[in-house]
Amino acid sequence: MKIPIPNHLEHLSPYVPGKPIEETERELGITGVIKLASNENPLGPSPRAIEAARAALAHVHLYPDGSSFHLRRALADHHNVHPEEVIVGNGSNDLIALLLQAFVHGDDEVLLSRGSFAIFKLAAQALGRKVVEVPMRDRFSIDVDAVADALSPRTRLLFLDNPVNPTGTHFGRPELERLLGKISQSTIVVMDEAYFEFAHAADYPDSTELRRDFSNLVTMRTFSKIHGLAGLRLGYALCDRWIAGYVDRARPPFNVSSVAQAAGIAALGDLDHQKKSRTVAIEGVAFLTRELRAQGFVVPDSQGNFVLCDFGVPAKPVCDALLRAGVIVRPIANYGFANAARISAGTAAECERLVRALGELKKRGLFAR
Repeated sequence: MKIPIPNHLEHLSPYVPGKPIEETERELGITGVIKLASNENPLGPSPRAIEAARAALAHVHLYPDGSSFHLRRALADHHNVHPEEVIVGNGSNDLIALLLQAFVHGDDEVLLSRGSFAIFKLAAQALGRKVVEVPMRDRFSIDVDAVADALSPRTRLLFLDNPVNPTGTHFGRPELERLLGKISQSTIVVMDEAYFEFAHAADYPDSTELRRDFSNLVTMRTFSKIHGLAGLRLGYALCDRWIAGYVDRARPPFNVSSVAQAAGIAALGDLDHQKKSRTVAIEGVAFLTRELRAQGFVVPDSQGNFVLCDFGVPAKPVCDALLRAGVIVRPIANYGFANAARISAGTAAECERLVRALGELKKRGLFAR
């Protein structure tokens, strides 16, 4: 007898993560592979975070603090909010799922921009929630006005990433305030600011500054990027206490490991490492943008630690050829960009290697139409 599977799971395409370096080297029989596919911090974690994580390992026979008391207090002090306004999770993905579980039910809808962070849609589909998508503006940017027009009384959660993953584009504070002014209190607005620390545009908004006027606003941040703790899976959100309280009811016990909690607290205090990571990312993005455009590719301005590169031809053969050259980048056809790849800003040497590899592929006529 076959167990019946709900339609929303039967037809769900699972998320496919970027290839690890070790797997690529093993498959292709090569060494010296570099990975510019997952927007990881090329400097690694803070030395303080590593030291704290090692110390925490001595106590992993004990369950972690289920309330993440000290981490939440550290984050509250960092953002000048009350600890009860802080939610922590096993990465931002965990928080996305918890928000969906807590607030979206029945005929409720989840609103998002097509071409934004894939997990918004995947997490909603995995739970059988209805998703409404709004097309992007000018190919690569969230159309804030179209999002506002798509709001309905059934819109329970609105997910927005700023900067946008994978395009790197952003929308400014006036646009965000205009949108928030049109949204009912029955809709929760979730701002995913995973790349907040790298954004440097003059009009880029810090959504935490708007929470006083909009109690339905949730700001998500992560330790995976600027802090280099992607492998420990640690994300957090700042929101009104009533939202945090209901998310906490849906949260499974011990959802953040003791090692992640300790490393996160230590990483928050290492401002020097954060400054270096920001500098490397901004310089890397500037280099990639300039050099890739010089080769004739379309690269929108990015406020993240990565760029989107539109090759003008199907990206998969390009990414496969780069893979054979020992450079891993991320094809993003699943986001609706069949001709593009997302390329992380690595070290200066890694960025230069990527540009050289693409130059060699161009000489071989890979981009000829």
